[in-house]
Amino acid sequence: MRGAVLVAVAASIGNLLQGWDNATIAGMYILTVLYVKKEFKLETQPTMEGLIVAMSLIGATIITTFSGAVSDMVGRRPMLIISSVLYFVSGLVMLWSPNVYVLLLARLIDGFGIGLAVTLVPVYISETAPSEIRGLLNTLPQFSGSGGMFLSYCMVFGMSLMANPDWRVMLGVLFVPSLLYFLLTMFYMPESPRWLVSKGRMLEAKLVLQKLRGREDVSGEMALLVEGLGVGGETSIEEYIIGPASELDDQGAIADKEQITLYGPEEGVALVARPVKGQSILGSAFSLLSRRGSMEIQSNIPLMDPLVTLFGSVHEKPPEMGSMRSTLFPNFGSMFSVAEQQPKNEQWDEENLQQESEDYASDAGGDESDDNVHSPLLSRQTTAMEVRDSVPPSDSVFRQTSSLTHINAGEAVSSMGIGGGWQLAWKWSEEEIQDGKKERGFKRIYLHQEGVPGSRRGSLVSLPGGEAQEGSAFVQAAALVSQPALYSKELMDQHPIGPAMVHPSETAAKGPRWSDLFEAGVRHALFVGIGIQILQQFAGINGVLYYTPQILEQAGVEVLLSNIGISSDSASLLISALTTLLMLPSIGIAMRLMDMSGRRFLLLFTIPILIASLIVLVVANLVELGNVVHAVLSTVSVIVYFCCFVMGFGPVPNILCAEIFPTRVRGVCIAICALTFWIGDIIVTYTLPVMLDTIGLAGVFGIYAIVCVIAFVFVFLKVPETKGMPLEVITEFFAVGAKQAAARN
Repeated sequence: MRGAVLVAVAASIGNLLQGWDNATIAGMYILTVLYVKKEFKLETQPTMEGLIVAMSLIGATIITTFSGAVSDMVGRRPMLIISSVLYFVSGLVMLWSPNVYVLLLARLIDGFGIGLAVTLVPVYISETAPSEIRGLLNTLPQFSGSGGMFLSYCMVFGMSLMANPDWRVMLGVLFVPSLLYFLLTMFYMPESPRWLVSKGRMLEAKLVLQKLRGREDVSGEMALLVEGLGVGGETSIEEYIIGPASELDDQGAIADKEQITLYGPEEGVALVARPVKGQSILGSAFSLLSRRGSMEIQSNIPLMDPLVTLFGSVHEKPPEMGSMRSTLFPNFGSMFSVAEQQPKNEQWDEENLQQESEDYASDAGGDESDDNVHSPLLSRQTTAMEVRDSVPPSDSVFRQTSSLTHINAGEAVSSMGIGGGWQLAWKWSEEEIQDGKKERGFKRIYLHQEGVPGSRRGSLVSLPGGEAQEGSAFVQAAALVSQPALYSKELMDQHPIGPAMVHPSETAAKGPRWSDLFEAGVRHALFVGIGIQILQQFAGINGVLYYTPQILEQAGVEVLLSNIGISSDSASLLISALTTLLMLPSIGIAMRLMDMSGRRFLLLFTIPILIASLIVLVVANLVELGNVVHAVLSTVSVIVYFCCFVMGFGPVPNILCAEIFPTRVRGVCIAICALTFWIGDIIVTYTLPVMLDTIGLAGVFGIYAIVCVIAFVFVFLKVPETKGMPLEVITEFFAVGAKQAAARN
């Protein structure tokens, strides 16, 4: 995974530049604006003073309105290159700035660069990162942003000790790190493989994936990216029991035409996957997924979004499994694994793909021999992610094998590991409809192991319909079943035999449609994304960041450093620098927990601490405690607020927004969420000085505390856990959850 990590580090430099600019804004109010006002004689023009700071936010807001749609058309990488160029140009212009109007133009250009970076870096990292470490890598922008703030505060503090600090250097030095950012985006960072697939550029996407994953065989993930071309569709949840046919018969599982046989390379090795009774009805399937204790409790909570319960059922811990793994859906490996990776030299793309009918299994014959089993999509080899946490063969019915899936009447389906314990499969099926007619179709399955195999050393596992005996070997699996992205009903009318698939370039040519935004799952995801961005901003973080020196100065923090001869301005800047330094290990903890405990857990854990720190600030400013005690409480509370914010409410909204939208509209949707971010940023930033003058620090932090309470309720009821899940599976869950919510209402 080293390739994906290095690419994410390079991309996050854009956020370092944003953090640098944020801290510079805070320093400007104490130093820069004073000297700018003197040089350009702006003492009688307060509007100009405000515009110097506001122009970067205005620029970010303007460019965000169309950055998503443009990135969906031209790609993520070109937009990040443009961002680095804008940073570089703005730094040089600010370093020159012969008059205030040129300075305003430079600040506007700087805002353009910030807007592109903040909007697209999370998208780029999400689309290049493996599912297992996507949260960790998408926390890097928060880390680099805080690192940029620390460096900027140190620079501003050092300049505050000078007799006549040069404000042009303070603002213009930004061009130095932006040059490094430009070189990395131009010559090192590849294009997003998901975007390449969305444009039908399969060979390029494959080569990028091979570089990012450090292995040649990426067929499973390529197939997943192709399936991500769809938006919406009819998705249902099914549940399977997988194991030896004899054992499943003993457990009372329902055998029907949907029975799936899983073949291994060893002679005589075959398992059966049989659906659990009642999976054809969404409500019944939903209750099956949510049957465990805590999920049952959540589903009965008033106003609890079914989506939260549905996602939670995936991450729920299993009953005691003896010597087996301790988590229900391990993030490493998958239910099927590959012990030996075979060399794979084919170059599969639109130029050389062979689309001959004999490549596909026919539904005409009834022969169930292995000769009829073929892989219907990207290659004739089935593949899987390498397992990092393998179950010993003696304890598991699933050997480390490459496996093919075969449905009863010779209809073929391939199963591939796609990360996070998920398998991608396809099946050709026939369903009887009215008048005895049959409806044929091609189905895609995202299959996930609901439990681990029963231990041969004696664990008991509950099954619908009975108790497993000691030593039994089977697992339960849940499946999201939908129509493949490349399936064409029109082709079915022309070619009644075969899976009726179109080439990815034909699907990619359709591009994003505004009507896609009104799909139930996309609407639901937009509600979650916009809601959490609004609450993040109105929790006050950017207002506190921009005005930290003033807040600490008003709290009397200069008392803490007056004995060593540092002025109040310099003391505020120094403590601001130390605060951002303390934020870095907090972000490190968040990076560690993001893919272990999860995004939702971090929010629910840190938001109450935010509320407590804000309440302490309110009390410290309402009750007369003495100068020193007041300054200490205020400083500690601000530090705690910052450290907890960057652990949860700081990185998680951007991570979630980069995960929950389909590939075709991801750029547009995240731009909508980013636009919400910038509008909220502007409102909070420019209402804070007014509120400080009218209701004081106590009133300001009281309002922020109330918003944090609302945010906690919103997260608890509406925000699902997405850790470790492939992006394409997350969007399918949103589609199912939206329909379940509509049915409940």
